[in-house]
Amino acid sequence: MSSLVTVLVDGDVAVLRIDNPPVNALDRDVREALATALARVETDEHVRAVVLACAGRTFIAGADIAELERAAWRDGIGPDMHPLLAQVEDCPRPIVAAIHGTALGGGLELAMACHYRVAVESARLGLPEVTLGIIPGAEGTQRLPRLVGVEKALDMGLSGRPIAAADAVRAGLVDRIVEGELEAGAIAFARERVASGAPHPRTRDRTDRLGTPSESAPMLEAARATARRTKPHIPAARAWVDAVEAAATLPFERGIERERELSVETVRSEPCKALLHVFFAERAAAKIPDVSRETTALPVERVAIVGAGTMGAGIAMACANAGIDVRLRDTSRQALGTGMAAVRRNYDASVKRGRFTPEAVDERLARIHPQLDDAGFGDADVVIEAVYESMELKRTIFAELDRVASRGAVLATNTSTLDIDTIAAATSRPDRVIGLHFFSPANVMRLLEIVRGAATAPEVVATALALAKRLGKVGVVVRNLPGFVGNRMMFPYMYETQFLVEEGATPEQVDGALTRWGMAMGMFAVDDMAGLDVAWRVRQELGHFRDPAVRRPLVADQLYAMGRYGQKTEKGWYRYDASVGGGRTPIPDPDVVELIERAAAKARIARRAFTDDEIVERAIYALINEGARVLEDGGALRASDIDVVYVNGYGFPGWRGGPMFYADRVGLRTIHDRIASFHREHGARWEPAPLLARLANEGRTFRELDAEREDGAPVAAPA
Repeated sequence: MSSLVTVLVDGDVAVLRIDNPPVNALDRDVREALATALARVETDEHVRAVVLACAGRTFIAGADIAELERAAWRDGIGPDMHPLLAQVEDCPRPIVAAIHGTALGGGLELAMACHYRVAVESARLGLPEVTLGIIPGAEGTQRLPRLVGVEKALDMGLSGRPIAAADAVRAGLVDRIVEGELEAGAIAFARERVASGAPHPRTRDRTDRLGTPSESAPMLEAARATARRTKPHIPAARAWVDAVEAAATLPFERGIERERELSVETVRSEPCKALLHVFFAERAAAKIPDVSRETTALPVERVAIVGAGTMGAGIAMACANAGIDVRLRDTSRQALGTGMAAVRRNYDASVKRGRFTPEAVDERLARIHPQLDDAGFGDADVVIEAVYESMELKRTIFAELDRVASRGAVLATNTSTLDIDTIAAATSRPDRVIGLHFFSPANVMRLLEIVRGAATAPEVVATALALAKRLGKVGVVVRNLPGFVGNRMMFPYMYETQFLVEEGATPEQVDGALTRWGMAMGMFAVDDMAGLDVAWRVRQELGHFRDPAVRRPLVADQLYAMGRYGQKTEKGWYRYDASVGGGRTPIPDPDVVELIERAAAKARIARRAFTDDEIVERAIYALINEGARVLEDGGALRASDIDVVYVNGYGFPGWRGGPMFYADRVGLRTIHDRIASFHREHGARWEPAPLLARLANEGRTFRELDAEREDGAPVAAPA
């Protein structure tokens, strides 16, 4: 037998155990081995039941996504699992799926073809395909409604969120939760079912949970409204509803035909290609040339944080949620009190939403130790500085940390823009210093920009990547260039939007164009949320616009001087009112428009009307052009790393794949020529990046460039 699937016979029950680490993906070899093993036990007259189990830490966590990606770029036709599923469901012996870890996607589709399903309490089950821009293509859209009903199936598929084993039992997806050893419990359950003498249910034959067409119609209508509202740009969301409708109204075989049609359509779609690109890009980001599997990541059980402000408090929550003990230090009791009050408010909100129980919150709060001194800092595995953007202050803190932290500790700065090497130079151990740029709110945002200094040791990088994973974040290693990757690209994007309002647009028009295009927030709303005072301080630290020949925005500095810092002062580019969206909803302010118009008139800037397309091109193409410069400068190892940064940290729509992937899909020649026209019209800031020009001239893409550099070597060594 194949080593991928072993057969163990326990009396009258055969256990088919899949072993395809790390997540038992249901690739072609596993499918073939499973079919062979099943055929073998079907001929064994002593076997009266079968248990399908998995070795390692999880049940089948999904199909082979690489097969799906190949289909997306070809004909949209993925692997054919139908023969295997028919073999499972038609088996004359009852088959029990024994589920631990996660049963997702193709894994759950296989489990639903089994006659019964048992699971440990910690298991989670789901069909997350819509999050990849597709729908299940192995009968999942037809079997799930038959087991859990139309309404539950619609919710599970549209959200893509796995459900807990207890919820799965209530819904009818799982037959029993097993306490104790899973395989033994599954074998006992299988013997019970054989002894009962009852017929063994085939999911495809069940209709008792489907209801009548008139009963399902309002559920389908409501689900379509949800799909339009929450995922308007992802065809798979609407296709999921159509597929469930087929399950509710058509015989099983015709429903499968409809599922196949819809599956091919979604796999061929642009959002699917983009979302699959992001999926693989996030995994590629962990591959660093000199950080191999043999590079030792230091264990992290204790973290000390300097600064209990918004970022420090959020980082403390992220660590506490991951089971890490935290020392949270600030300079005053008031600052500590404010920080801990924010932590408690956030946890209280999680309890109200049902995400945490009060007991779970108490456990997390007990891990956070607020303090005014350095007590316990010498025992910390990682120390994270999270104060405001001041090089002088950060160097002072790092000099102090160098004295109090253990020699083996990692010293990290949460700076969003400042030079890591200059900060590290304040210590006697620059090899232990690294940037950990969290994004606000730090307990929620998935991105962790890991900034590697010139001396940062490989094991420190490995430790940062492992910490990111433990915190549930996507770590992206970047080089120590001004603004790193995310903020360096953000500056030309932000400034271009400010030039647009000087030339005739309004903040709300620019933000509206960008959000309609797909950005999570418009640039002016982002500026207000982050704080105009923060942006002003960064401009000073990085020396933006010191060259008088460079065009500088006219209004941002005036708003800062007026004390209009954004949401925190209830006035920025917009107004904010606590009675409207809790003080977070931008309200257009005629005073700001008047200020912009006066500044433009004084500078003799010609004003005109702009279309949404013009606004998007000016903003997004500025982002792309700077991304090409970042890549060529060695700031990012791959174009796909830039995409991961922007999708996970800056609200770039995942269904567009990130700025560099989006550029590829538009066409680099088209992008380059438009940027060249902006260069002629607006001057030096729009000079096309040399790498963009080269790829456009050669007819190549950023994606092809990444594929050619599989070793992760930068395009050009950083200066």
